[in-house]
Amino acid sequence: MKTDYQPFVATAPRIETVPGGVARPKWSVMIPTYNCANFLRATLESVLSQDLGPDQMQIEVVDDCSTKDDPEAVVRELGEGRVGFHRHERNLGAVNNFNVCLQRSRGEWVHLLHGDDLVNPGFYDRISQCLTLDSERGVALCRSLVVDEKNRELAIEPGPDVLSQLEHTAAPLYPHNFIRTPSIVVCRSIYERVGGFREDLPHCADWEMWFRAISNGGCAVVDEPLVRYRHFAANDTARLMRTADNLRDRVRTLEYLKALMPSLDSEILRKSCRSTALEQSVRFWAAGDVEAGNANYKYFRELSTRAEMLRFYLARPLLRLLNAQ
Repeated sequence: MKTDYQPFVATAPRIETVPGGVARPKWSVMIPTYNCANFLRATLESVLSQDLGPDQMQIEVVDDCSTKDDPEAVVRELGEGRVGFHRHERNLGAVNNFNVCLQRSRGEWVHLLHGDDLVNPGFYDRISQCLTLDSERGVALCRSLVVDEKNRELAIEPGPDVLSQLEHTAAPLYPHNFIRTPSIVVCRSIYERVGGFREDLPHCADWEMWFRAISNGGCAVVDEPLVRYRHFAANDTARLMRTADNLRDRVRTLEYLKALMPSLDSEILRKSCRSTALEQSVRFWAAGDVEAGNANYKYFRELSTRAEMLRFYLARPLLRLLNAQ
């Protein structure tokens, strides 16, 4: 298969191969958790209803030292010995927990399923059928039904046009990440080849990982919403937005993607982040948060040329109107 990416330079954590003599099921359903036991029950039920048996499917919950609940109790109750459980002695953070999930996986295909997300009926059958028809691909992806805490449907992502493009290139992931983690499965050999999640991208590690995996393994797609991704009010993201650090992390990620695929347009990167910085500035100013608005405006200026700043100043009457509302 012809690709347009550069050879991967190993800067991500190494994922070791499965030792010889260890049983290799087709699937490893690895469920990272942290203080979400109230949702874990539904997550496990959605997987166990599609259980192919231990010879075909490893199911394991990997807990990042939860402090507010007891996911092991949920695993004992629902799993009845079928579901493995591993708990870290200390909190490692989400990215490191993902990498532990990868390293503990034994299956040919790894499915990272957050402890508050769900798989819809038929997920594993449909993905298996897709991979059988397109056996040369190292990644499979479906659409996601985005839901809130009460399971109310919010959106379906990504659109079918974008999804189909990923069969040919990872470029559509630049400059936006529209892949929800439960919607993607990756051949373990791809992780062994390209490494795990980058720890220096704490808020964008999944984005960079999917770009890297698709670039190296190719992607088969299923144009159906086969998973439910739970969307919460992102307190951590909101904090990062106040200082524009969310955009700095995004710029760093986009630079990595550009390094992997030099044919990408660098100007798209700058324009995307610049416009978002301005949008965040206006939003914070309108909400009366002057400090956060100024921080984002400062970053907007760092990303802008003189001509762009001139256009901005000409539009300031509109910004004052928004600020007054």
